[in-house]
Parts: sequence; C-alpha cells; structure tokens
Amino acid sequence: MSAATPLLQVSNLGKSFGGVKAVDGITFDLAAGELLALIGPNGAGKSTTFNMVNGQLKADQGSIRLAGTELVGQRPRDIWRLGVGRTFQIAETFSSLTVVENVQMALISHDRKLFSMWKPAAGHKRDEALALLEQVGMKAQADRPCSVLAYGDVKRVELAIAMANSPKLLLMDEPTAGMAPKERNSLMALTKQLVVDRGLAVLFTEHSMDVVFAYADRMIVLARGRLIAQGKPLEIRDHPKVQEVYFGTGKTFEKAAA
Repeated sequence: MSAATPLLQVSNLGKSFGGVKAVDGITFDLAAGELLALIGPNGAGKSTTFNMVNGQLKADQGSIRLAGTELVGQRPRDIWRLGVGRTFQIAETFSSLTVVENVQMALISHDRKLFSMWKPAAGHKRDEALALLEQVGMKAQADRPCSVLAYGDVKRVELAIAMANSPKLLLMDEPTAGMAPKERNSLMALTKQLVVDRGLAVLFTEHSMDVVFAYADRMIVLARGRLIAQGKPLEIRDHPKVQEVYFGTGKTFEKAAA
C-alpha cells in the first residue's frame, strides 16, 4: 500500500432488509491519522454501515478493503485480528472485573491464549494493560472494579480495551452518548491525541454536532441509505442538501449545536 492509498476503501457498499435498502451503494475512504464522522438522521444507514465494516453484517454488494485486504465475508473476530477495533454506544466492560483485568482479557484474547482455573491469568500482560490504561488516563484506577467507576471513566476503559489489538482502524459508535459536555470533550480530545500519536484512522458516528465540528477532520452524511455529501466540516455545514435532509428547512447546524 502506497503512502497515498487510503487505509480504508469502501466502494459501492449496499445492504437490503427485505425490500428496504438500508445502505444503497455508498463509497468513501479513510486515511491513517484521520477522524471521519459518519452522520445522518435516524434510519440513514449509519449503524448498518458500521456493522458491515466490522463483519457483524455481510454486505449484499460492494467492497470494504483495509490496507488492501477485503473484509466482506470475513468474521468479526478475523476482522478484529486484522486491526479493526470498536467501541459501542453503550460501553461494554465486565463490571465484576477490575479495570486492569478488563484490558488483560482483551490482550489475552488477541494472543489466543487460554487459561484454566489451575493457571490463573492475573499476571498475564499486566504491564501492557497498565500501559494502555496510562494512555487513556486510567492507570491510577487500575485495580478498582469497573462496577464503581463513573460512566465517563468506563468509556475510557472501553477505549483501552479497543486498543488492545493495536488497531489500524478504530470504529466508535456514538462515543459520547450519555456523557456530560466536559466528559464528551475530554474523551474526544483523548481520541484525537491517539490518532496523532499512533497514526490511527477513526470512523465515528455521533449525534452531538458540537463534538463532530470540533474534532472531525472530514464528514460523510447519509440519508435513507445514500451518501448525500462528504467533505470538511465547514463545507458540510453550508451544504444545502445536508441542511434540508438532515435537519429540515429553517434549521442550521449552528442552531443544532447550540
């Protein structure tokens, strides 16, 4: 893959459920070191697109290539091993385990190691897990149970878990859902720093327009399964079709973000 070739290349991607085209021939790409926001009204096809990229749904048509490797038809676990991490709208952690144990579990899974009750996994990859927690600002809480954490901290732990496979591409589904404004900005600033430090490519969906315009390098907009616009945030803000379809007439991005 040459330096000019995007890390993720999505071409003519489509998925139908019955007679309804949830995603209808969309094409976009994403470079390493870039945050790309995927936005659109409810029912636009955002979740379906996400689930096809990480293999939870199989595309009916089109191609999804990561560093030249075709992802369509591969299982989610295989796609994860190729370097695709993911966080979810509702943070997924094991509340009965400590913070560091959650990250260790992800590292153990990536190493394909199994441990029995006679061979505890408590010491396996602990240093690596602590290093990941340090990157997300959670090392000091490493030995606390996840069940006692504030929600913003749980989201940080989930981000550390998503980094356990050293991803090239990180998918973030509504990363700031349920968070206060200060927590939202803190999490996205952290994500932006990881993009810079690691050369990550990040594709994220988000309903908070203040987050999107503050942190996205580019945006793509879906409506009824079709891609209606893509470009820099300021280009999208002033795009008449986006204003019409995404918000309806008479409403602007500035008002929505207020």
